[in-house]
Formats: sequence, structure tokens, C-alpha cells
Amino acid sequence: MMLSIIAVVVGLIVLVWSADRFVDGAAGLAKHLGMAPLLIGMVVIGFGTSAPEMVVSVLASMDGNPSLALGNAYGSNITNIALILGITALLAPIQVKSQVLRQEIPWLLGVTLLTAALLLDFTVSRWDAVILLAVFSGYMGWSIYTGMKNKNDVLEQEYSAELEQSQQSPGRAVFWLLVGLALLIVSSRALVWGAVNIAQAMGVSDLVIGLTIVAIGTSLPELASAIAATRKNEHDLALGNVLGSNMFNTLAVVGLAAVIKPMTLEDLVLYRDWPAMMLLTLLVFGFGFSRRGQGKIQRWQGGVLVLCYLAYTLYLLKTGF
Repeated sequence: MMLSIIAVVVGLIVLVWSADRFVDGAAGLAKHLGMAPLLIGMVVIGFGTSAPEMVVSVLASMDGNPSLALGNAYGSNITNIALILGITALLAPIQVKSQVLRQEIPWLLGVTLLTAALLLDFTVSRWDAVILLAVFSGYMGWSIYTGMKNKNDVLEQEYSAELEQSQQSPGRAVFWLLVGLALLIVSSRALVWGAVNIAQAMGVSDLVIGLTIVAIGTSLPELASAIAATRKNEHDLALGNVLGSNMFNTLAVVGLAAVIKPMTLEDLVLYRDWPAMMLLTLLVFGFGFSRRGQGKIQRWQGGVLVLCYLAYTLYLLKTGF
């Protein structure tokens, strides 16, 4: 048991560090290749911050733990919105100026509804996975088109400012890209192994472990980047990272895991976890996008999101044993 706890703790620490190195290397390399800052932010950084969830869920699926894979993906989405955006808004109200983000939220709402339709038979088959990955390809195409078209968007300016601070040579960028990826895989393997052992020893389902401990751990890169962006008054950057990460988790992470091994779901995924994810997505839409002009997620609204997360997590812990 102690060895499993050590594997989870060390795995999470290395996972967060390696994810940061992976994102820095990928963004630096993309910059040297001449990609537009908004395109780097929406595609490269969006993919990179979801790399922990992707690697953990793929390895969990390969090991025959589909509940852990799905719990990690959906739990990370819930954590991103309720905990990360909530804490960020408590630190400073999040002003939403970007038109790109106003276009992205309907994508996230639509994708979340799509997952409900696919989960109605309590399975995620390989055909379901193909649908998710096909929609993901469409989203990537839209992101590339948006990144090339909206070069004067506020989000473009914020990503430009972030990239200007990163002065890496191409060789150094490739080095950290490869090192980060290698350590991501190793630390994710340790995390999955330890989490499964702890779940079995404590009598907790893999789903609950994925929704809580693993989801929080794999969402730490998003938390760090959101807080850093808010301190620099780059509010759209903080929100954009969360929205982009949730899109990747819902489509690519679940899609890849289900392609490897189709999932049979617990009933609670459809009756408890998906509604929580959808409700939080609607709350963000209502808080930040319902007004004309510039929306804002106020401090009290951030408090509501955090309380939602605490209530959901306490319910999981109460019913998960």
C-alpha cells in the first residue's frame, strides 16, 4: 500500500513537471516553425496541457481499466471548470474579451451533448470512438482556420506575449519536447499502477479514483497556467486553456482510450458524472458569455464553481466506498 501511495505522489509530481517541459518544448518548436501565436495556443498548447490526461487514460485502457480512463477524462473536465476556473476567478474576476472563445463555447456544449447520446447504451464502442475522433478532427480544422483568420483577436495578443518570454533554440525545444514526453509516459505508468492498487486496497471503484485523485493530478498543469495567466491580466488565456483542454479530453482522450479497448460504463457515469460536467459547462456559459460585449466571471461566481466542486467531490467520497 505504501509503495502504491509513493508511486501516486511521485508520479503526480513528475507528471506535472514533465507536462510543463513538454508544452514549453512543443510551443517553442512551433514558434521556430513560424506558426501563428493563436494557432500555437489553441492547438499546440491546448494539446500539451491535455497530454497528462491522454497518456494516463490510454495506459489505463491498455491495462484493462476503462473506468479509470473515462473517470480521468470527465473528472479532469469537472476539475478544470469548477476548481481551476473557480479558484482563478476568486483570485481576480475573469474578463472575457475574445471573440474566438465566444465561438468555442458552443463547440464545447455541442460536444458534451454528443457524448450523452453516445453513452445512452452505457458503452463507448470503437464506432463511438471513431465518431469522437472524427469530431475532434473537425475541431482541429476549425482551430487552424480560426488561428489563421483571427490574427487581431485579444487571445492572439496574449499568446504572443507568452511566447515572447520563451527564448529557446530549436535544439533545446526538441530536447525538452522529447524529455517531457518520455517522462510523461513513465510517470503516468507509475500513477496508473499506484491508483489502481489504492482503489483495490480501499474498496473504491476505479471510476471514483479517476474522477478525484487522478483527475486533480492531471489537471495541475491547467491550474498553474491559469493562475499565471490571471496574474498577468491575461484572462482570455486562462479561460482558453481550460476550454481547449476540455475539448481535447472529451474527444481525443476518450476517443483514443476507447479505440484501444471499448468501454462498458457504470450507470453513474450517465446519471451523475455527465450531468455534473454539463451543468458546469452551462454555468460557465451563463457566467461569462451571456452578456453582450465583454463577459466576466465574477469572484462570487468563482465561489459558486468551487462550492459545486466541493459538493460533487464530497458526494463521490461518501458514495464511493
